[in-house]
Amino acid sequence: MKTDKMRNIGVNATRFTIPIYEVNENTPLKTVHENSTFYHHWKGLEERLPIPGDAVPDAQSDAHMALIDRSRNLVWDMWLVRKVNGEWYSNTGIRYSLDGPGDFASYHLGMKNGDSVHQYGPSRAAGVPIIAGLALYDEAASGVIEHKIAAATRFVAHQEFVYPAVWTDGTCDGGIPEGTVIQLDPALDLSRFNLTSEERALARAMQEYGMVLVDYAGGNVVYAEGVYGHPGKSWQGKIREWDGGIISIPMENYRVLAVKNSIHEGDARYQEVIPLCSNGPEK
Repeated sequence: MKTDKMRNIGVNATRFTIPIYEVNENTPLKTVHENSTFYHHWKGLEERLPIPGDAVPDAQSDAHMALIDRSRNLVWDMWLVRKVNGEWYSNTGIRYSLDGPGDFASYHLGMKNGDSVHQYGPSRAAGVPIIAGLALYDEAASGVIEHKIAAATRFVAHQEFVYPAVWTDGTCDGGIPEGTVIQLDPALDLSRFNLTSEERALARAMQEYGMVLVDYAGGNVVYAEGVYGHPGKSWQGKIREWDGGIISIPMENYRVLAVKNSIHEGDARYQEVIPLCSNGPEK
């Protein structure tokens, strides 16, 4: 079956995704320096964070990384993370509760219209936790994913978003607001497609729970957990990114759910706003 890498939905699993590291009270504390005079850590982020010795941020330009301490129900996430000469740096950083509401609507981050959300700590353009909606390795291996899936597209609306997003970096006039839910047709027979058991689990979650638009991307993607730095875990043979699997499902099998109570503000630093999102998913 022919696929369209620029139109159908692929999976970020080994590039441009989120590696997660489990930490506890025995994990060494490392100073994480602010790496920018423009972007900043959240005002409540401590300077020293628990970072395992084998932690590796995503190797691509976004360089995300997340830390989870299950004993304390805490999560730290960061964007543009670097380790240089043994010292850690990041452009953003924020801490939140693992058992919290799953959004930052109550954090009163303080953005002003036109600002970047990254000036205030969040690492996702929509101002949501970077672990929210990830297809985790262990749950995909179990065959059941019981939550919405994080997604991104190049057709993100300019200065328009809906809850659970609290901000946006979109450039597309008339595009899809961040925070919008996109659903794979629940009636679609997945047996029509050559999917692995992990891909079927992901597709079923996209049917039952849908996908939440959380970021801008160069194509249309959903996110699987980055497992680099975790010996014994690999997506190879389990989830294909751009050659077969989820991307073989044609875009006409997806629908954008109704957008209600959208907010018209957001990041306005991008000079080129696409006047009309042609050839994209219909709103």
